Amino acid sequence: MKRSCQKPQFLLPAAVVAVLASALCFTGCGAKPESSKGNLSNLPTASVRIQTVQSTPRAITEEVVGTVRAKLHATLEAKLSGRIGKLPLVLGQRVKAGELVARLDAAEINARLDQAEASLEQAERDWKRVSALFEQQAVTRAEYDAAQSRNRVAKGAAAEAKAMMSYMEIVAPFDGVVTKKWADVGDLAAPGKPLIAIEDPSALQLEADVPQAIAPHVQRDARLAARVDGVSGELTGTVSEIAPAADSVSRTFRVKVDLSEQPGLSSGQFARLLVPVGESNSLRVPVSAVVQRGQLEIVFVVANQHAHLHLVKTGKRVGDEMEILSGLHAGDAVVVEGAAQLTDGQPVGAK
Repeated sequence: MKRSCQKPQFLLPAAVVAVLASALCFTGCGAKPESSKGNLSNLPTASVRIQTVQSTPRAITEEVVGTVRAKLHATLEAKLSGRIGKLPLVLGQRVKAGELVARLDAAEINARLDQAEASLEQAERDWKRVSALFEQQAVTRAEYDAAQSRNRVAKGAAAEAKAMMSYMEIVAPFDGVVTKKWADVGDLAAPGKPLIAIEDPSALQLEADVPQAIAPHVQRDARLAARVDGVSGELTGTVSEIAPAADSVSRTFRVKVDLSEQPGLSSGQFARLLVPVGESNSLRVPVSAVVQRGQLEIVFVVANQHAHLHLVKTGKRVGDEMEILSGLHAGDAVVVEGAAQLTDGQPVGAK
């Protein structure tokens, strides 16, 4: 009988296999860094502008939602009931103080005025006649006083009728612009029923309800920054009013900030008031220093006349500067002009 000779089989542990695979991988890739360095050595020297990163104090702010409104605004109503006979204004039209807004047709007011004036004429004639007779002692003192009282009552009734006649014409209380219109010619006007709204667009302010937790940081006459949708950049205004008591429901204080006139700024716009609540040091670089490549934000730091790529995390943009939360240190020399065309490790020269 023949014996078959079989070689013993040895199974390598999984950990050993993993180590050998890693070694082979590193051995196969060992030549790549050399070729990469060779490629970088052939890169031309880029002319860039360099700036040293400095740690600067930054105000910590809380955003409070608000609305831009006109400081001077009015809703005009009729003081008496009547049919609107004339309303010459349209939305957006500018008006001057004292300009006619609406005229009512109320025939009964005219009739009342005629009646009051006729009564006044009769009362004045009676009083003059009684006065003459009283001087001649032809009438008693009581008759004289009664005639004088009737004359005064007639004068008051005539003055009241004239005042009601003046209410038939509604005029603009100040220079402004028509922003709303609830009625038109032929509609019935009545006390408490709005006709039009007028506001002065030259003086605007931001109204915001500041939570009571940060309300102590807002002081009268303080300068605060604000952002308004549709207006580029930040606006700066002065705190003109602060409510002395908090709203019992929202626990907020109404704050009004006067804004300077800016292109694109109008009442009704959505705004955010920036309330400073503290201060901290932060690193900032010009916006041009941050390069966006895909989902990554990078900055090139110059060391030994070579540009080195640094991944950074940015924060808020403040004017022309970008806040850097991580990836840089104070004292780093960063490329602020020409960074978009650089390659990691490329030689650079300052302009």
